[in-house]
Amino acid sequence: MTICELKVEELDAALKLVWNVFLQYEALEYSAEGVEEFRKSISDPKFLATLRTYGAFQDERLVGVIATRSGGAHIALFFVDGAYQWQGIGRALFERACEDNPGNTMTVNSSPYAVPVYHRLGFTDTDAEQVTNGLRYTPMVCKMR
Repeated sequence: MTICELKVEELDAALKLVWNVFLQYEALEYSAEGVEEFRKSISDPKFLATLRTYGAFQDERLVGVIATRSGGAHIALFFVDGAYQWQGIGRALFERACEDNPGNTMTVNSSPYAVPVYHRLGFTDTDAEQVTNGLRYTPMVCKMR
């Protein structure tokens, strides 16, 4: 497996993977409003321009994506193709993103599906689940150093 920062020309494939995994694992937890809000966010050039995006490749196939913002201190997107989950790809992506985070904490607004994943990575809840524009999330933080 190879993990690297994605080039601009690789972002469309990354966003396709994000959308497909979202539909398969996350969308069931959201209202129609939430699904549409997520779709709009990953189609918004202004939002996408704020991200630093990394991909995990298995035999040259993109199988996972993590994107951070706020100088690497906040995870904005984190998705692994279902056929490749539970193989350490998510942890490797997270560790790669941590390398470029100069601070000692990382935050995320976790979807309901991903809360156990983030707990395994060392995140703790900072508040109860919230809903904004139909998107359900739990604010979390990870102390890194």
